[in-house]
Amino acid sequence: MPNTLEVVKETIEQFQKIQKHMLIAKEENAIKTYDSLKDDYLSLKAILNVVGVNLTDIDKIKE
Repeated sequence: MPNTLEVVKETIEQFQKIQKHMLIAKEENAIKTYDSLKDDYLSLKAILNVVGVNLTDIDKIKE
């Protein structure tokens, strides 16, 4: 069973990956793709906030 640090690390990696894809979708004006990714982004952001991760430096979307 993964420990808390491993779970947080994996969640941060997923958060950063989703953001990268959101930025590409926004650049390509892929509205439906962006909106779909945004759901995952908000869920991951909520999890990271609950566990106390400071998103100031890693949140590039700022939504």
